[in-house]
Amino acid sequence: MDNSTEDIIFPFSAVQGQKQFKLALLLATVNPLIGGVLISGPRGCAKSTLARAVADLLPVTEYTTSQFVTLPLGASEEMLIGTLDLDHILKGKQVKFSPGLLQKAHTGVLYVDEVNLLPDHLVDQILDVASSGVNIVERDGVSHRHDARFTLIGTMNPDEGELRPQLKDRFGLMVELDNQYSIEERINIIKTRQAFELDKVAFCDEYQAPQISLQQQINDAQELLPKVTCDDACLIEIATRCQQANVDGLRADIMMHRASLTHAAWCGRTTVLLQDIDQVAPLVLLHRSQQSGTPPNSSSGPDQPNKSPTEQNRNGGFSRPKPPQENDSESQASETKSDQQSQSNDSQEQAESGGEWGAMPPQSGEQQKTASQPVQLPELQHTPLTKVINGNVLQGELQQNAQGKTAKGLRQSSLNSHKPDWFNTLSKSLGQWPPAQFSFKKAKTGQAKHHLILLDTSASTLTEGLSSLAKSVVMNIVDSAYLKREKISLLGFGNNQIQTLIKAGKAPKKVQMLLDDINAVGGTPLRQVLEKALQSIKQLRIQTPDLALFCYLITDGRSRADINDLKLQVPTLLVDVEKTTVKRGRGTTLAAQLDAQYFALSS
Repeated sequence: MDNSTEDIIFPFSAVQGQKQFKLALLLATVNPLIGGVLISGPRGCAKSTLARAVADLLPVTEYTTSQFVTLPLGASEEMLIGTLDLDHILKGKQVKFSPGLLQKAHTGVLYVDEVNLLPDHLVDQILDVASSGVNIVERDGVSHRHDARFTLIGTMNPDEGELRPQLKDRFGLMVELDNQYSIEERINIIKTRQAFELDKVAFCDEYQAPQISLQQQINDAQELLPKVTCDDACLIEIATRCQQANVDGLRADIMMHRASLTHAAWCGRTTVLLQDIDQVAPLVLLHRSQQSGTPPNSSSGPDQPNKSPTEQNRNGGFSRPKPPQENDSESQASETKSDQQSQSNDSQEQAESGGEWGAMPPQSGEQQKTASQPVQLPELQHTPLTKVINGNVLQGELQQNAQGKTAKGLRQSSLNSHKPDWFNTLSKSLGQWPPAQFSFKKAKTGQAKHHLILLDTSASTLTEGLSSLAKSVVMNIVDSAYLKREKISLLGFGNNQIQTLIKAGKAPKKVQMLLDDINAVGGTPLRQVLEKALQSIKQLRIQTPDLALFCYLITDGRSRADINDLKLQVPTLLVDVEKTTVKRGRGTTLAAQLDAQYFALSS
């Protein structure tokens, strides 16, 4: 293939389907102050293809050159916002600002792939600049500001971890994609892609007219946008929809108003109509709406409508059998005996096939109100498998020797980090290279902590009030994390499924209502929840390498799963909530297999 054609991008207008995705990108291109577009979906949904293609539609002027800038996953803060120009300092002996990717993306597109895996502080900075259009740098002795108006596009695969709700809320628009296509759509996509690969130049020529039309429409909409107005009736409609969606704060209202103005300009009108609000409302509310009063885990089957917990228990949900009445007929007694015999046979078959202890068919469970109990958990300890080795050392002149000195013989303070403070270093040794003395940035005084809680919600936890006891342990961990401003995530495992009850983020102030809505049902998918925990730990370490992780497994130990090959490699505490004197569960065995501490709550 000719190298000159390798940089040719697949045309935006040639992408099949994805109507909502295209609309969101076009609106953000017309008005970058919308705050960017977050695209959530699995692999193969044309996320990257459309993101790159929209850059070709940006209007071109003789004064600006729009660029498509990709933020690498391992980008540093200096690479993003800019830093000192060391070469100019050494040669010209003057402080000069070296721009970062935010300035390079000005008037263009900043594309952040796998934004959910970026460190939170980088995502914060990107969203701050995207919403204001200005990058302000106050660091390393530099005071600098520059325009940075760009179309922000962030993509994420939900299978690889969620984005913090606080960060997700700051994206102006969001689109959720799937990779479910009809046979006809799949064939059209294959044919279109094949035609592009065979002759890129001819293919792009074929779509030149619609591309130019889109480009002109974007330019016209940008010129019309300042003239668009929104009357009180539409403002009331916007406020009503946001209130009904139970959104937090007023950002949704502001974004829906801004997106409605942009959509009206895109359609060539100077007045916002109801149809503009209809088009943008799903994009604005998708990641912000909250369903008040909805239980965190619904175990309704496909043929069973969602019901409140009370209705579930009243209409066929899990409940203990009632004592027989004196006026029961002989036929009813016979029927009850038959049902009990059938259940016994089912349980025996499940046990013989290696099922979980206390397992039940998937069904609704019985709620238990959490009675707060004082719980004193032991302090988590590192084991040989969980020791953290800090191997970050400077190379060359900055590398420390065994006595804690640098190669120049200067001792580095324990209050300093391994990162050099270039401004102070060069200021003290201006004109000398290598510098006579290195200065280091101050080390962080604390370490961020994250508590991963795995709560057993299987049917066996219903007996003897174990559900209330287990939830009290969760409340103890969450309350402590809240007071220390630490982060948590909570996974429930029961009824042969795993549910994210609390997504990774700051510990909430109150969790009792959430815990009271949890139904304890079904079997114990212990191995599956540990595999999920391993995946979560890996993602958290990518996002925040210095994060201190702790795991709590709260269970009665009634599981036959073999987990000897699953090592979480973070300090783990298995809290055994089984209250019997003679343990029927395998708490101690499971703790040994996980290389975890064991703590029997009954003791």
